[in-house]
Amino acid sequence: MDSKYEIIIFWSHEDSAFVAEVPELSGCMADGETYQEALSNAEQIIREWVETAKELGRSVPQPRGRLAYA
Repeated sequence: MDSKYEIIIFWSHEDSAFVAEVPELSGCMADGETYQEALSNAEQIIREWVETAKELGRSVPQPRGRLAYA
């Protein structure tokens, strides 16, 4: 996948899994037993998020690259 969206991956003790968040796409998250699985699942869910938004006539934000956090 050639996604340019930032993906943040972290270990969740609560879920006992790696969680991948895509901050630029509201509610876009995935998880996996391994880091690589979480990343792969995130790439799939990004595609689905974008496809669904387009089908519903909603705007799809352009990737902004690395986001800054305070």
